[in-house]
Formats: sequence, structure tokens, C-alpha cells
Amino acid sequence: MTAASETGRGRRRDARRAIPPSVVLVLVGLAISLVGPNLSLPISPHLILAIVLPGLVFEAAFRTTLEVLRPAAAGVLLLAIPGVVVVAAIVAVVLAATTGLSLEEAFVVGAMVAATDPAAVLSTFRRVAVPHRLATTVEMESLVNDGTGIVLFAVALEMLTGGGSAGGAAVQFVVSIIASSGLGLVLGRAMAGLVGHVHHHITELALTGLLAYGAYLAADAVGFSGVIATLAAATVFGATGRGSLTKRTIETIDVVWEWVALLLTAAVFLLVGLSIAPQSLIHAAGPIAWGVVAILLGRAVVVYLLLGGASQLVAWIGGWRTESNASSGSRRNPIPLPWLHVLFWAGLRGAVSVALALSLPTDLPNRDLLQGITFGIVLFTLLVQGTTATWVVRRSGASVATA
Repeated sequence: MTAASETGRGRRRDARRAIPPSVVLVLVGLAISLVGPNLSLPISPHLILAIVLPGLVFEAAFRTTLEVLRPAAAGVLLLAIPGVVVVAAIVAVVLAATTGLSLEEAFVVGAMVAATDPAAVLSTFRRVAVPHRLATTVEMESLVNDGTGIVLFAVALEMLTGGGSAGGAAVQFVVSIIASSGLGLVLGRAMAGLVGHVHHHITELALTGLLAYGAYLAADAVGFSGVIATLAAATVFGATGRGSLTKRTIETIDVVWEWVALLLTAAVFLLVGLSIAPQSLIHAAGPIAWGVVAILLGRAVVVYLLLGGASQLVAWIGGWRTESNASSGSRRNPIPLPWLHVLFWAGLRGAVSVALALSLPTDLPNRDLLQGITFGIVLFTLLVQGTTATWVVRRSGASVATA
């Protein structure tokens, strides 16, 4: 076989891999909703979140060690907490100025689409060779900001339907994040202590399931964020309880939870396609276009100005301190520009945004329009950003950048 023919075959394989499995599942769901019977989901959106998110969050957080997470932690928190608020605010301002929606209604849409979806990001970027720290940032941001996005949505909806004040909403947002994290830390540490007295890998595996879903349900029952609680619990459990687990137990946990995450990811993207009503996209075509512009603008502000600017500032301060004190630590390099390009394009939306849109009260004014805008934004990110992610990584040079 000649080198040219081998190259041609490689390009054809790359073309087939250009469409991620997650996008294929969404398209299958859309096709069913177009030509099949009108299917109504027998499961409420809240229950979908309770089934899907704890499994995905626990699987990713448990296998992410503190040594890997620590260098990316500051960037993750910056993207996932103030970054979510900034994106939601920009979407709200743009939609309110261009669509006739009130600022409160537009902010609800902003909250629904502000957070990147973990299933969408992981499904796309696990196939792309990127530096480990960059992959960790993309993955952990998508996990943390789901929690902050859901909290922000609850606050925005309360302001729209109950007339809450902006000051009270800000306090509620901060308190929920702190309380959810604290609850997760306590539960994760307690479970880490418990597994130290258990010496059977099946029992220890069952305890991880109890921790993942128990932390979510416990936090949700008291009005906190289940996602943030599960994330904190899984991180602490992985950091402090892993040493008490045998090699066989760790391998069992990794294999089973990886399979669970794969199954949940496949199911959730199929549900996304089934949940999106094509007619709602047609009726909201104009506002969807403005919404897409808004999320891209918001993502650019957060990635390039907020994260990139903070990275440059930290590097400058570190360099100044190093020059002032020769015995101080080495200067920390800013985040490479190719990494910022990938982070910008990694802002996919998916199941969480759809589930939040479906959970809007049935008597909410403009409910169909708010849902249509959200569905359209989700489809754009999956079909456009999701299918071009590999191209962006290769063209940006992020796969070979160092930091």
C-alpha cells in the first residue's frame, strides 16, 4: 500500500471521527422527535438531573488526584463561579436589548445556558490529545459550573416569579455554594474514614454509590446544590480515602464508574434530542441567533479577559517577586494563548440546560420562547462547536503547547 493511499485512509478515518458520538445521539433523538410519535418524558427533569449528574460528577472527581487538580484549581474556580455569573449577565443584557424579553426573563435564559455541560465536554474532549492540565481545567470547570449554574437558575427564577431583590439573590447564591461545599466535605471525609474499616471490594464499591447519590440527595433535600456537594464529597473521598482502598478495589471502582458514566452520557444525549421540539426552534429563530452571539461574547470575556488577564497578572506578580527575592519560588508562566482558544471553544451546553428549560413552571409567561432560545443555543454548541473541537485544538497548537 502506498503512502498516499495510507494517508487517504487516515483522513477518511479522521472525517468519520469528526462527529462525536454525543452529537450523533442528539441527532438521532431529533430525528425521532421529527418523524416519530409525540413522546413525553415519563421522568421529570429534576429526576433526570438527580440520576445523571451524581454519577458523572463522582466518576470524574474521584479519578482526578489533587496533584493533577492543584495547578488548575484557581482557573477552574474562576471560570466556574464568577465566570458563570458573567456569562449569564451578558446573555441577559443582549437578549433584553434585542428580543423584547424583560431583563428578569433574559437572566433566566442566561442562567440556563451559562454553565458548560460535563457530558458534552467530556464526550468531545476525551478524544482529543491535549495537555493534561488543560484537559483537567476543561473537565473540572464543566463539573463545578453545573452546580453554580443550577444555583444561579434557582435564584433567577425566584427573582422572576417571586420578586426577590438582587442583593438577597447574591447572598443566597454565595451561601448555597459555601454550604453545599461544606456538606460535601463532611460527607466525603466521613466516608473515607468508613472505608478504612471495610475490606471487601464490592462493599466499598457500593459505598461509593451511596456517597455519590447520597450527597446529592442530602444537599438537595435541605435546599443546597447537590452537584457541588457531590463534587466536594468525591474530591475529598478520592484524596483521603484512596489510601485505604486496595488496588483491586480501586480498579473495580474505576471500571464500574467509567461504564456508568458512559451509559449515562449516551442516555442523556439521546434525551436531549428527544426533548427539543423542532417547532420551538423555528418560532425562536431570531432570539436564538442573538443568544448564540451572547454566549460566544460572554465566553470570550470570561476566558480571554477574566482568566487570561488574571493569569497574566499572577505571572507578572510572580516575576516581580522573583526578581526582588532571588530565593523565592520560580515564576509561574501565564496560560498559553492556544489553551485559551480551546477553553473558549469548549463552552458546549447540553443536558443540564435542556433539563432546566423543561423544569420551567408551566404558567410562566413566555415559557415556550425561553425554552426555544435555550434549545437552540444547546444545538448550536453541540452541532457546531462539538463537531469542530478537534479542528480547533489542532489549528490552535494547544496539543503541543506547554506551561
